Amino acid sequence: MLRVYSENELQLNADVLVIGGGPAAAWAAWAAASQGAKVIIVDKGFLGTSGAAAASGNGIMAPTPENWDKVLSERYRLGKNLANLRWIERVIEKTWLSLPLVEDWGYRFPKENGESVRQSYYGLEYMRVLRKTLLRMGVQILDQSPALELLLADDGSVAGARGVQRQKHCTYTVRAGAVVMANGGCAFLSKALGCNTNTGDGLLMAVEAGGELSSMEASNHYAISTAFNATVTRGVPFGWASYTDEAGNDLGGYINGRRDPSFLPNALLKGSVYARLDRATPEVKAVIERSHFIAFLPYKKAGIDPYTERVPVTLVLEGTVRGTGGIRIVNDSCATKVPGLYAAGDAASREFLSGLASGGGGPNAAWAISTGQWAGVGAAAFAKSLGAHAHERVVHPVGQAGLRSQSSTFETFDSEEIVRGVQAQMFPLEKNYWRCEQGLLDSLASLETLWQQVQANPKQDTVRDVEFSRRAAALTAVARWAYFSALHRTETRSEHIRVDYPKTDPNQLYYQATGGLDKLWVRRDWIKDAMSGDKPQNVKVVAGAIS
Repeated sequence: MLRVYSENELQLNADVLVIGGGPAAAWAAWAAASQGAKVIIVDKGFLGTSGAAAASGNGIMAPTPENWDKVLSERYRLGKNLANLRWIERVIEKTWLSLPLVEDWGYRFPKENGESVRQSYYGLEYMRVLRKTLLRMGVQILDQSPALELLLADDGSVAGARGVQRQKHCTYTVRAGAVVMANGGCAFLSKALGCNTNTGDGLLMAVEAGGELSSMEASNHYAISTAFNATVTRGVPFGWASYTDEAGNDLGGYINGRRDPSFLPNALLKGSVYARLDRATPEVKAVIERSHFIAFLPYKKAGIDPYTERVPVTLVLEGTVRGTGGIRIVNDSCATKVPGLYAAGDAASREFLSGLASGGGGPNAAWAISTGQWAGVGAAAFAKSLGAHAHERVVHPVGQAGLRSQSSTFETFDSEEIVRGVQAQMFPLEKNYWRCEQGLLDSLASLETLWQQVQANPKQDTVRDVEFSRRAAALTAVARWAYFSALHRTETRSEHIRVDYPKTDPNQLYYQATGGLDKLWVRRDWIKDAMSGDKPQNVKVVAGAIS
């Protein structure tokens, strides 16, 4: 990988390596350092400004204790019997207990009657405080340093990672006793605000190391945005909108006073849709402009009054960022199937919290806070168990597609063309929102062709070439896992909609694990007793390759 620059490679050692730069990564690094571990964190961007959380404000699922039972029941109901009661309660409790720490570190929550209201955060300030705290604790941060592949020891345990440093035009290697994967989900470069760093790199790295993914069929979350600036995906203000077509005819869009989630996908397939926020009262306007101010910037820049003027709207794919699918975790410490590898935040599957429903917003923010800490503590304990000679292990890198060629030719593949090919299969509503067997098979065939192309020589003239070649491979891999899982769940449940199986099947109470590189597979992890929140039992396998 990038042989021309490897002679200047930066080589570091740590007890715990955290990959990512959002809240989950920051909390993981803090938790591991709190256990006395030496921690290095590497981020594709600048920790504090990159990622979805830093780009705007966000709610936090942190109800006061007297409301825990109510919120727990609601989250479980939304999960349609696939969420896990014990995990929901763990997340709520851990988040509630953690937020006073953020205040101690310097974040100022709003006050009501002299009491802090810890229900949301302003992302940029929240991340600034977290970064400052990590530096104060001695955590080493490598910004602009995307990790590209994991290192494995001879016993199959994770032993660190390799990547590139953009600004120094060199590679780096971090040898570590344990690794926390917290580098987000995959939004397929849709330009959703803050999500262009979320390209599924961690999912590919985990599978190459022997890990598994889960609930990847819940990878098709779309969010409403203005069509003239299809970046800001904050849907709350649109709950007070009236919707019309090109001619001004009222399109409805509400059921019992609440916005119908299936209305806009259906309407957009028929033509342009316009929204006007004329249902908002003065009191509502004050609240949403304060808590979702980022959503109003496109209007202000364009000189538009959203309360009196119609604006065209669209849907932007947020994939697994607000979806559910991710790396499968196997215990309370957020460990994965691979010894020494842990997953947190959007990189991990959120099925225990949400089933196949979206956890976007408050639930995912709470998930990042809690799983980050559990993963950080687990990784620190694993690293400590290796003893003083952990960095003396014989290791080897396991990255393949987009890094190392499987082809005998010298021709390089075009990473930008690969990305466009993936987006052509993932963006259209008629392919990814409204799914059917034939459509999934057709898309999988196209994605298989792209996967074969990324086995060729990656372009590696610069560090950016290396990064983009690897990114193209990751996007292709995630798309294949998403559609392969969707093909095997023959029902409609929450985010996963099958037009050929429009009903929810009460007998399909299982999670779908998936993985594989050249040959994909799916396994059903049955839930023994959904109501009790027991852990799933693995009892049946469904495997196959794309034909």
